[in-house]
Amino acid sequence: MASLPFDMQKKVFHELMTALSHTAYGQSFGVTGNITYADYCAQVPLVNYESLLPWVERTMKGEQGLLWPGDIKWFAKSSGTTGTKSKFIPMSRESLEECHIAAGVDLVAVYFSQVQSSRLLDGLSLKLGGSSRLNNLKDGSYYGDLSAIMMQNLPFWANWRSTPPLDIALMDEWEAKLEKMAQHVVKEDVTSLFGVPSWMLVLMQRVLEITGAERLDEVWPHLELFVHGGVSYAPYKDPFADILPQSGINLMETYNASEGFFAMQDQLGEEGMLLMLNQGIFYEFIPMKEFQGRHSTCIPLEGVKLGVTYALVISTNGGLWRYILGDSIRFVSLAPYRLVVVGRTRLFINTFGEELMIDNAEQAMAIACKATGARLVDYSAAPVFMSQSDQGAHQWLIEFRQAPSNLDSFKLSLDQALKSLNSDYEAKRYKDMVLKAPVITVARAGCFHDWLKSKGKLGGQNKVPRLSQNRDLMDALLAFA
Repeated sequence: MASLPFDMQKKVFHELMTALSHTAYGQSFGVTGNITYADYCAQVPLVNYESLLPWVERTMKGEQGLLWPGDIKWFAKSSGTTGTKSKFIPMSRESLEECHIAAGVDLVAVYFSQVQSSRLLDGLSLKLGGSSRLNNLKDGSYYGDLSAIMMQNLPFWANWRSTPPLDIALMDEWEAKLEKMAQHVVKEDVTSLFGVPSWMLVLMQRVLEITGAERLDEVWPHLELFVHGGVSYAPYKDPFADILPQSGINLMETYNASEGFFAMQDQLGEEGMLLMLNQGIFYEFIPMKEFQGRHSTCIPLEGVKLGVTYALVISTNGGLWRYILGDSIRFVSLAPYRLVVVGRTRLFINTFGEELMIDNAEQAMAIACKATGARLVDYSAAPVFMSQSDQGAHQWLIEFRQAPSNLDSFKLSLDQALKSLNSDYEAKRYKDMVLKAPVITVARAGCFHDWLKSKGKLGGQNKVPRLSQNRDLMDALLAFA
């Protein structure tokens, strides 16, 4: 069955090309239903959101048949970035039902196949999604956070076993929503949690404050599953360990976004998420060492190798074609295809040739916290540029929930961990010739929350970028620090 993944992707490719050939977008590039993959690469360009934006805007104004042959009535307002410009991702009925909803059903089936004694359905699922209600766009078209769209389109039985009710779950004002959620869910029998670790931690701490409990199993004795995604779990592992049930809880990581549901952890306790190959998404990959944005060369699934970092490119049944998602991934297994998310293609620091990727930063931060007893709220790092009299460095702005036992020890642990994880960083740190030791700046309590709030970006998938190539974000954050 070694060829099965390729057969599934070939089937998806053929179905997508048939659909694309009936769109204005596909016809503008001469796409036919029997186009080969080689011709698809030659005729249809790689795109990012900005280059696809004119087609999206026309669709939002009511034109149909542009990016997808069926009607597009839903647009997911992306909240995965903290820039001032939002993205509106078109969502077809096929992408909703055959990708997002189908993957959710698969996730539950995968869990039950491994935890046969589960009592998950005896209680309720607490879903912490985005805060945007659906907004009427034009003539029956709507936009909103993916969470809002999903909650409006889930089968009745899925919402029936969820908490809180939609009137709370879809509230716009995030801080008021968190408070109402906490007050409501403490009265329920919650058996599972779904959400981004950073925001779920805030909600869970409020639940404990209200109840006076020390751990969540004192509030919800049947809690057995936490499904998380959106940001790395590593920096939040220790804070969650302090409050999750002492008897243990099952953790499942997912890799989903407004653009699609791509992978899920199919082996509890094991590294890697299973790539979803048969839900209307065709994948291409760009080796990050050769990444040149829209001028890159892609390879199909057959060409990927273990341990190589790739930028992910998708063509979807939502009308995205050769779309550079902006994420970088690495395969940890090829039989079956399991991956880990390394970070964002734009989320790295390479000012001095150190090629510091976000996965290096997350792992190093976890190591430094464990070594010094620290607990994180959030952090962000940026370069300190060289001057005529001084070498460069990385400045780390960190908000601690629990300060390290010794800040100098924390800095040393972080630096040593980065060296052990990244040979390029280690080389640039040699005798301080290019890079000096990290500069640690401790942020006041609430710094990152207040910055997000000032941008109208509280809640959901919103997060502060943790690595930046320039000083713009860092200098803005320092004004709040």
